[in-house]
Amino acid sequence: MLSRLAAQLVPVVGRLTLTTDDGADLPPAGIIAVNHTSLADPAIVLAALLRLGARPVVMATAGLWSVPLLGRALAREGHVPVYRGDPRAARSVDLAREALERGRHILIYAEGGLPPRTDAAEAAPGP
Repeated sequence: MLSRLAAQLVPVVGRLTLTTDDGADLPPAGIIAVNHTSLADPAIVLAALLRLGARPVVMATAGLWSVPLLGRALAREGHVPVYRGDPRAARSVDLAREALERGRHILIYAEGGLPPRTDAAEAAPGP
């Protein structure tokens, strides 16, 4: 549902152009690590991955599960809540491993959240 919703919303606000190497295919399962520099990133990434035939399990901050409607959709689709700085964080890794074993892609945002910015520019990599 989230991938389909993203694919419908992204064209409303802009044009998504996706390029790949000739003959490039996603493996049947794997970890996809992407940058998270704006609030638009999740929708754009999910829309692009859907075009490639992937509907990943997203690892996202656990607070999103408390957002009405979104939280239910995340839980129903088997996405993985990440409890940062909490003993439950290890369970997130277990859930991601289980999804990989079932042949799913895992989508992670390597930064673990949006970097602090005072302007609209891309954030430089942190230490």
